[in-house]
Amino acid sequence: MLPHDVWRRRHRIVLMVAVVQAVALGVLALALGEGALAATLEAGAVAYPLAFALLPGAGRQLRAGAATLSLLTASVLLVYLMDGQTEAHFHFFVVIGLVSLYQDWVPFGIALLVVTAHHGVLGTLRPHSVFGHESAYHQPWVWAGIHAGFVLAASMAHLAAWRLNEQQGLRDPLTGLANRTLLMETTDRLLARSSGEVSMLFLDLDDFKDVNDSRGHAAGDVLLTGIARRLSGCLRPGDQVARIGGDEFAVVVAGGPEIATAVGQRMLVALADPMIVDGRPLVPHVSIGAAGTGTAPERDAGVLLRNADLAMYMAKALGKNRLVHYADGMAQAAGEKARLLEDLGGAVSGGQLRVHYQPTIVLSDGSTTGYEALLRWEHPERGLIPPVEFIPLAEEGGLIVEIGRWVLEHAARQAVVWSAEADRPIGMAVNLSPKQLADDDVVGTVSDVLARTGLPARQLTLEVTEGVLVRDVDLVVDQLQALRRLGVRIAIDDFGTGYSSLSYLRRLPADIIKIDRSFVQDLDSGGRSTTLVASIIELARSLHLEVVAEGVETPEQRAVLGELACSHAQGYLFGRPQPAVEHGQAAEAAPVAEPAAV
Repeated sequence: MLPHDVWRRRHRIVLMVAVVQAVALGVLALALGEGALAATLEAGAVAYPLAFALLPGAGRQLRAGAATLSLLTASVLLVYLMDGQTEAHFHFFVVIGLVSLYQDWVPFGIALLVVTAHHGVLGTLRPHSVFGHESAYHQPWVWAGIHAGFVLAASMAHLAAWRLNEQQGLRDPLTGLANRTLLMETTDRLLARSSGEVSMLFLDLDDFKDVNDSRGHAAGDVLLTGIARRLSGCLRPGDQVARIGGDEFAVVVAGGPEIATAVGQRMLVALADPMIVDGRPLVPHVSIGAAGTGTAPERDAGVLLRNADLAMYMAKALGKNRLVHYADGMAQAAGEKARLLEDLGGAVSGGQLRVHYQPTIVLSDGSTTGYEALLRWEHPERGLIPPVEFIPLAEEGGLIVEIGRWVLEHAARQAVVWSAEADRPIGMAVNLSPKQLADDDVVGTVSDVLARTGLPARQLTLEVTEGVLVRDVDLVVDQLQALRRLGVRIAIDDFGTGYSSLSYLRRLPADIIKIDRSFVQDLDSGGRSTTLVASIIELARSLHLEVVAEGVETPEQRAVLGELACSHAQGYLFGRPQPAVEHGQAAEAAPVAEPAAV
């Protein structure tokens, strides 16, 4: 069965042709000497069946049959007006081709009956008006059967060709999955079949553009086909997965939130294993939004897809590579997010961005050896917006590279100022987002900033999170090695929360490990975190890496870290992130120490 939208578009085309034929036949009748009344009646005979095709609430078959009858009435009258000329009979075959758009046996059946009746009955009563040769005058029903056979053969050929073409038109050519049209039709059928719950999952690959940019579009296509195979393997009988965009997929399942969650979790697990693309491992991540009829205002496929799409964006905002269910208010949140992204576009040129600095200290004596540059946004109406809200927006909107360059230059200039005031090197750490690291020009950008500001490369540390490591290890290693050749240092931020393993860590050109605050916060209780932190510190020591503990807030946490021989720390216990002016005197008065450059 054709999807409803496709059928409706085709029916509209058939109706337009039928109306044009009715008018054209009336004009032809006048041109051939028919009276005005006769021409009007003939045009009306062609147009009359269309009234049934336009009836409100009429089903597909009634509307298709009425339109077909109108077209065939024009064929019969054309043969009559042309005195049975052979060329006029070809109009029947044109009509057969046109009604094959419906892909239904009802229009074909009507065509077969009309052709048989026309050539049999009228061929018996007025053979000269139907047939153009004498042999048919004596055996009109035989020739009616021959014409009916031609019609049947043409009907079958047209139907087979259109169905083959339709299957191609309802499938994604790259992955072989259903496309958006087929997905929506399947969803509509599920919704109409029963009153049970139906759920939709919307999947978007995380950072797929980086794959295309770094590996090429051919590698991206290989990745997409591999993902399509894995997603198909996660489905139950009756579920359907479709590729609905470049890196977007959707799945419709018969069931409520529990079923949608089970299917979505299977997909996350299935995609967790690396895929080999061009001989190198690549781990795809997806953000999944789920929505069901239980939270939708109406049982409609479009509403389900929209709600699942909104939930998917919330999954990205919460950190990506996860499943989030739609909830009321997400549409409003999406609108606010769009407005915030628009405002962020003018934040750099509008002077709304600020850089705050948090000190890094030596645990043994409390001396400040460097600062971490942390971005803040002073919105003219909303006030100070935390980074957790606008940094993901900047990444999604493609603004992070420009913003990151701005932060890097401001932080480097501030480090030069503090170093001159303190008469000793002050280190500066700047976070590098995955999109910045994937930028082909990142090495050139850092080199230019160092040259313009005069900051010695050894005083600059670039921090990357563990999440960038598994996207394309070879690319990450190449970029980090190129940065290190400039003389800058590399820190792995939030260590222990992502995907690090000894194999990754051994390959990375890193200088510093930063222990995530979630481990440090549990040190007060003497739980398992103490063992984990001790293991990380020992691991770093064996690899000749420095260690910085993040999020130190209490003297007890500091004491435990000291006992574990952790060398450096950051946290509210030593200083909150503040504008540069607040740190000026502290930088000048801090004891001289070797810079940790973080």
